[in-house]
This record gives sequence, structure tokens and C-alpha cells, in this order.
Amino acid sequence: MRAGSTASRTAVLVCQARAVADGRLAPGRFSDSTAARLLRSDEEVAVERARDDEAPQRTRDRMQWEMLRATATVMVPRTIAIDDAIRERTNCQVVILGAGLDGRAWRMSELAGASVFEVDHPASQDDKKARVATLSAVTAQLHYVPVDFSQDSLHVALADAGHDRTVPTTWIWEGVVSYLTRDEVIATLGVVGRRSAPGSRLVINYQAPSRSAALGRWFMGAVATVTRQDNPLAGEPTRSTWSASGLAEALTAHRFVVVADDDLLTLIGRLDVPVTRRASLSNGRVVVADRPVT
Repeated sequence: MRAGSTASRTAVLVCQARAVADGRLAPGRFSDSTAARLLRSDEEVAVERARDDEAPQRTRDRMQWEMLRATATVMVPRTIAIDDAIRERTNCQVVILGAGLDGRAWRMSELAGASVFEVDHPASQDDKKARVATLSAVTAQLHYVPVDFSQDSLHVALADAGHDRTVPTTWIWEGVVSYLTRDEVIATLGVVGRRSAPGSRLVINYQAPSRSAALGRWFMGAVATVTRQDNPLAGEPTRSTWSASGLAEALTAHRFVVVADDDLLTLIGRLDVPVTRRASLSNGRVVVADRPVT
């Protein structure tokens, strides 16, 4: 959901991390066989290197290896928590806000009867379409909804795409909120609220306020500099963080009731996954909120 004119590099990093984790971390609970298929050949090289437990000798390769493995550890609890929330509330409409290289429409059999709406910046969406050209979605319908949030109306775009506001919807908002200002987050929640029938569910991945998160972004920038690669976060700075109580208040204002809100450190503690970067995991959170059936 970036406002620039190019596809998101963060989406590629996240997809690479899922590919690194697939079959390695939390087997039986986490899997994403589509991730590798969404990557280009040059992007797969770093993934294959990171899947090897033996660290590379070259400094450039070693730092990239560390970054991808650390990101993979974060992606596992985040993805599982969101997938579980989707399975618990299998609504016939699913909207993915800032879809990036999300592979759920191609890998989740639970969405076989659903109409999925992928919302993203037009440039990122064009990149996504090229990458999935040879894949077949498992969903009943898949709608691409191009939205430039600097000038387009999400409400109008979803209506034009065929989203039915009278039918319950499961909303997925993953890895996006921190790149938006608080006003933009509130405005988007307003649209979600207006288009959510009773029985709808909203799942949000967000970042809590933290100094270590800023340090982590600096580290990723340093890795990019040392390895002479583009910094995937350079064009997407952190613009907002939320406390659990603050976000709950915003959700309540739009008639959503929080049913779960956990940090990734707690979530990964329920899995058989070694934890090395506790600070990164404690900053990220996943909240699940429902629109009650009246």
C-alpha cells in the first residue's frame, strides 16, 4: 500500500522470508509452498542460501543470510496467527489490504468458496500479476483492486470491484499499518467499518512502540549498504505505532470487538521454533476483532 510509483521491495523481502521458513520452521503448523514460486530467479538465490544452516563466509552473503533468517522467524508466528483467524471465521468475502505478494488466494483451501479482493498500489499489483501468471488461484473469485491511497477512495474502489457490504467479510491487514500515518489508519478503519456487515472479522498485524524496532530498521539499512543492495525499507519508513489499548479504542469506535491481541513472542512460544531475536518478536502484534452479530 505504498504511495510511490514502483512495486514494494518490502513485499519481496517478506515473500523471501516465507520461502526461507517453508519446511524449516514449525513444520506441521507453518507452510507456504507458493512463496518460492512468487519469486524471480535472482531473488531465489538468497533464499536457497538462507535455508542452509551453515552461514556463508563472505560478509555480504552472511549479513543477507542473517537478515532473511531473522525475518523468517518473525513471519512464522505472524502468518500462523492470521491463517488461524481466517479459518475460524471463513466468510465468503475476504479483503486483503496491501496484499503485496500474499499467497493465501493460491494456497489456502479454506478460501475455495470465497471471493477474495486484493487491494494494493497499482505498481505493486502489476508486479504481482506478472509473478502469479502461471499459478491457479484456489478461490471462487479473485479480484485485483488497484488503489493509490494518495488519491483514490478505498470505499469506491471496493464497491466498483463488487464487494458487497451487506455480506460478512474477513479483512486482512498485514504488515502495512506501520507504514501509514495514524490519520490514514483511522480513515481506513472507517471504510472497513462502513463495509463490514455483522459477522465480519478484521485481522491486523501492527507494531507496538519500541526503540528496538527502530534499531532493527537501522540494521537492515546497514545490511543493504554493506551488501551493496537496495534497502527494502528505504521507501517505506515507519509512520505509526500503536499500543494495544490505543488500537482497541479505535476498533471499538468502529463497532469491532477485540477477541485476541498477542505479540509475536507469545505466539511463537506456542510453536517449536528457536527464538533468537526476542525484541523483534515482542514489537510485532496480531489483533483479531469481530463485528458482532446483532
